[in-house]
Amino acid sequence: MNTTKRAVALGLAATLIQAVMLIAFAWPAANIAPRDLPVAVAGPQAAAVADKLAAHDPDAFDIRTFADEPAARAAIEDREVYGAIITGAQPRTLIASAASPAVAQQLSAMTQQLSGTAAAPAEDVVAADPDDPRGSGFGAMVLPLVMSGIAAGVLLTLLIPSIPARALGLTTFALAGGLLSMAIVQGWLSLIPGNYLTMAAIAALVSFAVAGTVVGLAAALGRPGIGLAALTMLLIGNPFSAATSAPEMLPQPWGALGQLLPPGAAASLLRSVAFFDGAAAATPLTVLLTWSAAALALLAFAALRTRESTPAPELAPAA
Repeated sequence: MNTTKRAVALGLAATLIQAVMLIAFAWPAANIAPRDLPVAVAGPQAAAVADKLAAHDPDAFDIRTFADEPAARAAIEDREVYGAIITGAQPRTLIASAASPAVAQQLSAMTQQLSGTAAAPAEDVVAADPDDPRGSGFGAMVLPLVMSGIAAGVLLTLLIPSIPARALGLTTFALAGGLLSMAIVQGWLSLIPGNYLTMAAIAALVSFAVAGTVVGLAAALGRPGIGLAALTMLLIGNPFSAATSAPEMLPQPWGALGQLLPPGAAASLLRSVAFFDGAAAATPLTVLLTWSAAALALLAFAALRTRESTPAPELAPAA
């Protein structure tokens, strides 16, 4: 293939990548809607309101009925539901903007529609950070963590030939990146509360999982592994992370799939630990640990393969 044909082929390939990225990022955002969204209903008319919600949109909500308001509050604080409708003479709404500002806004509007009158203001049981009430800063925080992890993995792969040295660089990046990123997020931008060292440890785990995936796949598959890891994190992981909405607001099964990748698990784990005292943190933590362990296994496999393929040095004959 001459230079002209190669240039045309690369231009067409870049066009295809552009189209795929446009679909991957714009399609989920354009199709945000409740899909089996866990919502609590409590109070004397709980059954009637639950039936009304189900009739309004059978596939929108996973309705869970509770006996009273304290039980519904506990379910919100444990991240079992995103909010609750408290029935009675004047319906009220309990929301958790820390779990999802988009869901909280929808639940408030929905309660007013159901009551047919001006409903009481929604009570925010678990509020987002006062410096980021709409959660826009939190949602924008996930992409830099992913992008920097991909960049670190690519640089370590291309510039460091030794696999053990890559593992050392990977660990250094994760630890230093976790400390510095949370110093910015908490100390300067004040986007999330929580213990600094705990949040830094989570950011370090996210960085290790993302960068480790790039380094591990590259070590096992060569340079195609870099592209596979980067496309997985960017084209699937980031747009389906639900960092700005909720997994149940995205088209399925993509919303659930996004939670099995580091970007989605990162957003869920940061929310759980920062705002909900670790409630529902086990699943995203397991996802991130699994990706990190897989990265280490790929590095170990590549190191073993390199050692076996390296011929042993011949001994010089004795004098």
